[in-house]
Amino acid sequence: MANHLTPSELADQLRMDQQEVIGRCVQMGIPIFHGRIDRTLFETSLRTVAAAGKTRKLRTDSPH
Repeated sequence: MANHLTPSELADQLRMDQQEVIGRCVQMGIPIFHGRIDRTLFETSLRTVAAAGKTRKLRTDSPH
């Protein structure tokens, strides 16, 4: 399996919109080099952002 994919290929594999993939790359600082994105870096970054969001939500939900 290829590791460097076009935004369209990555969007198809992850069931996302192509523009959402590009926007997430910009948001997370993931380079799009020669029109390709490192799939491993993209997926790892998405998981990290999602985990950070859950942690923040847990902190704000806990009563003090």
